[in-house]
This record gives sequence, C-alpha cells and structure tokens, in this order.
Amino acid sequence: MATLATSRALIGCYLKINTMLWQHRIGLGGGCHWCTEGVFASLKGVIQINQGWVASVAPNTQFSEAIEVYFEPEIISLHDLLSIHLHTHACTANHAMLKKYSSAVYTNSDIQAQQCHKILQQLQGDFQQEIITQVLPFSEFKANKAELTDYFYSSPNRPFCQRYIHPKLQRLMQRFSKHVDKKKLTDAGINPLNN
Repeated sequence: MATLATSRALIGCYLKINTMLWQHRIGLGGGCHWCTEGVFASLKGVIQINQGWVASVAPNTQFSEAIEVYFEPEIISLHDLLSIHLHTHACTANHAMLKKYSSAVYTNSDIQAQQCHKILQQLQGDFQQEIITQVLPFSEFKANKAELTDYFYSSPNRPFCQRYIHPKLQRLMQRFSKHVDKKKLTDAGINPLNN
C-alpha cells in the first residue's frame, strides 16, 4: 500500500508540474529561430526552449520559424518576455518573408491571449511605427533537428552568430540587463560588459 500511495503522490506531483509548465509557456516567432532562441536562452527565469516551427489555427496554419519558451513568472514576467521579444526583432516591419518569419506570439489559453493583447497595446508607445506582431492560438509545434538547436551557445563565434545574434544580445544588454544571465554569456565567451 505504501508503494501505491507513493506512486500516486509522484504521479500527482508530475501532473502538477506539467500543468504549471504548460501554463507558463509561450510561443514566439520573430525572424530566424536561431536568433530568437539565442536571445531567450540568455535570460534568467527561462526554464526550457524548444526551437523549430509553430502553426496556429485557420487561417494561420502554415508553420513559421519560432520557439516555445517555458518560464518562471516569478523571475521573468510575461510582460518582460514580450517586451524583449518586440525589441529584439523587426516587430514593425511588414517584410516579404512574413510567412516564414512571422512576428507572432502563440498563446495557450484565452486568458493568456487577452494578457498578450493588453501587453502589446501597452508596449506600442515604445515604437514609432505600428507593431504588426500577431497574437495567435498555439496549435502545433515541429522541433528542429537536435544538431541545429542551441545554435548560438553551441558555437557563439560562428559568422552567422556574430553577424545576427550578437547585435540582438547587445540590444538585450542595453535595455534588459537585469534579466540577462551574465554568467551564461561569460561562460560562452561573450563579455556582457562589452555588449
């Protein structure tokens, strides 16, 4: 009986943790998923990132490069995550690659969608042009190949990383320094003081 009780307790804890993680998950699309992953992997309070492609519901069923972010809201808020997202990609650019690189926030509930709409309205004042970032329901996720994930931190001095991700990290350090995991940057050979 003790074994059965212990098993039930463990299953209960597992279900509670998974429910909490799902509640504190957001999908973010904003340009290349390597760049988005590199930025959000540099933040305190981000528990896990899955990099790949996200699709929403009709009419937005086409997969677009994006990441899933699991986060601890007591360390980094949804407001801060969305602010960082908007300031580290072209959230006002109506460019030709919007199908592949959608500027989007993929939500997991109606409540989260309402919160995101409100946050985007609050953040509009940070930008001269209108934010085009869409708030969409999260429907499906396809993971990238394992060897292409953690792209920045696996080799931060690649030419692609230096050209595209380093400037985003500079913006991140300038505007959101208190949220940056400086030790992680330092361990990767990036001097956060130079950014």
